[in-house]
This record gives sequence, structure tokens and C-alpha cells, in this order.
Amino acid sequence: MNIQIFGKAKCFDSKKAERWFKERRIKYQYIDVLKYGMSRGELSSVKNAVGLENMADPADQDYELFRYLASDEARLDKLYEVPYLLKTPIVRNGKQATVGYCPDIWKDWK
Repeated sequence: MNIQIFGKAKCFDSKKAERWFKERRIKYQYIDVLKYGMSRGELSSVKNAVGLENMADPADQDYELFRYLASDEARLDKLYEVPYLLKTPIVRNGKQATVGYCPDIWKDWK
């Protein structure tokens, strides 16, 4: 497994995800999405796995603006430019990905 956790320092669910992998002694790489962001390729991979609508945080103040962007490409560009709009944690394992705290899915990853 090649686990990447994209999270925010003050996100409770990101910390829970880290703890879940630590407790099972599964190696992972943690990336602070606000500090380092995600590449366009990483964003596209997650979009293909979970869908674009699931990637944005509905609690964010700019979520309504995000929803009214005309195209999926414009929405993906917005997430690339403004990473605080991303719902975290985003956990990737190759082409598989989840958004949010999803231990029921992670336990089945090989």
C-alpha cells in the first residue's frame, strides 16, 4: 500500500485518519493540503475515484460560489487554486481514494 493523507492541521477528521493508520501500523505520507496543496494529477485522480461534488467542503464559506461555477473543469481549477475548499481528509491508495473519515473502506484496501 502507498497511502497518502491530504489533511488540514486543524481538521479533527484528518487527525482521526492519521491515528487509524498508525494504530494498524500502516505506513502513510501526510501532506498538509493548505501548505503544499495537491497537484492537478492528484486532484484528477481523486475526482475520478469519488466525484467532483464530494471533494468540496459544504461548510466552507465559498462553497456556494464553487457550486455555481459553469463547468467541471472550472470547479477543478478552483480546488487547485484554493485548497481550503477541499473537504479533508483525502486519503489515496493508488487509484483508490476517499474523502472524509472512511475506515470501513480503508480496511478493505490491499
